[in-house]
Order: sequence, then structure tokens, then C-alpha cells
Amino acid sequence: MKRLLTEEDFKILRGPLESGRQSPASLGGTLFLTVFMQALMYYLIYYVAAANSIYPNINEIKSTHFWLTLVLSVLAILYSIPYIYYKSQKIQYLLTILAGLNIGGAFMYLGAIFIMGENVHATQEALIQFTYTTLSIALLLFVVTFIRFYMLLKNGKYREGSMRGMIRGSFESKSYIPLAIVGSTGLVMILQYLFRNGYFNSLETFTLIILPFLIFYTMIFVLPEQLVILYCKYRFKSFNFNERGYLCSSEGAKDQSSEVNM
Repeated sequence: MKRLLTEEDFKILRGPLESGRQSPASLGGTLFLTVFMQALMYYLIYYVAAANSIYPNINEIKSTHFWLTLVLSVLAILYSIPYIYYKSQKIQYLLTILAGLNIGGAFMYLGAIFIMGENVHATQEALIQFTYTTLSIALLLFVVTFIRFYMLLKNGKYREGSMRGMIRGSFESKSYIPLAIVGSTGLVMILQYLFRNGYFNSLETFTLIILPFLIFYTMIFVLPEQLVILYCKYRFKSFNFNERGYLCSSEGAKDQSSEVNM
């Protein structure tokens, strides 16, 4: 990507940075909140959703997830401190991605799977097979979304003044076709499984399964853009902020390089 694309090809991706939504100060506040959100989600998933579930190896998953969440939470606290996050903006952004994936990805997915394990018709073999299927769909969705995103970058859709820049949320029918195919196929497979195993008997249970899956796949869908912005932070000074809290400009990046670290 570095050989083919220039800084101009990524210009529109600076939008969230220019608006301040993804400034170090804003991300610092977000990271601090994720500490409490991760603690709450951990309790709800492992002490409520998993309480009566037959899903295999819950204790092992719980133990591993506890330590991962603890490490993320400690780092989130550290990178919510201005002195630290201004010197390590790239690490802070990476932690924001990981914390978001933990809350909206891992916790949501595991919660849905554990609730499915409470059904009287559920078996451990069927749940494992369903896990492989849904994770394969997630991987395919990520790959297709990443390829689509790269093609848009290569075609100049994220250059300043492009149609995507003027209408950020425009619907490009051709580029969405592969995503629609993957998404609809995955949704049909999930719904078929739920119908077949009697999960529609309770609207509440059905909602607690479908909604987390939708959130999980949404996190996978936005992940490529987050990773590309992280890549831009490592490659371009203009995707970073100086210690006064101002976004570096392309022209002034060299002059301000001493103020931007990591």
C-alpha cells in the first residue's frame, strides 16, 4: 500500500481527526469510560448470560478473557492520561480499536453464544459448529470489506474533493454488492439455525441473540477503516496531533515532527 498510495489518497480519512471526534483528548475520555464498560460487560456475560449455558469450556474462556480485559483496562487508564497519550498517539488509537472490539465484538459475540447454550434443544456439538460458521462469516466479511476499502482508496474515492469526500455516506451500489452477498448469506444462515432450534419461542431471547450478532458484525465492518487510519498515523505526521492539541498539517509536519512521538 505504501508504494501505491500517497498521502492525498487518504485525505478524507482525516475528517474524524479534524472534527476532534478522534483527537487524543477525546479518545482519552473514551478509553477511561471503556474501563467501566468492560467491567460491566464481563459481569453480564460471564455471571448472567453464561450462568446456565452448556457452551463448552466456559471457565477457560472466562479466565483468558479476564486477563485480556484486565490488561486492556490498565492500559486504557494509562492512555487516558494526557502526558502519556500525547507521546504515544498511535498506541492510544490501537488501544481504542482493541477496547471497542472487546466490548462490541468479543463480549457481544460470546454473550449471544452463551445465551444460545441455555436453550433446551442446544447441544455442545451444534454450538461449536455454529461458532465456526459465524466466525468464518466474520472473517469473510472483514476480507471483503478490506478489499473494497482498498479499491476505493486506489480509485481516489478518499481524495480531498472526491464525491466520497463531499458526500461521506454516499451509497455506491457496485462496491456494496459483495458486502450485501456476504451479509445476507450470513444472516440467512443464522436465522435458519435459530428457527430450526426453537429460539423464536421467546422474543426476548431472540432479541438478546440477534442484536449482539448485529453489533458484532458492525464492528467487523468498520474495522478495516480503523486499521487504515492507524496505518496513516504511523506513516503520515498529518494524522497526528502536536502537544498543544492541534492536528499537524501536511506542510508543517516536518517542523512539528519533534512534538509528535510514537
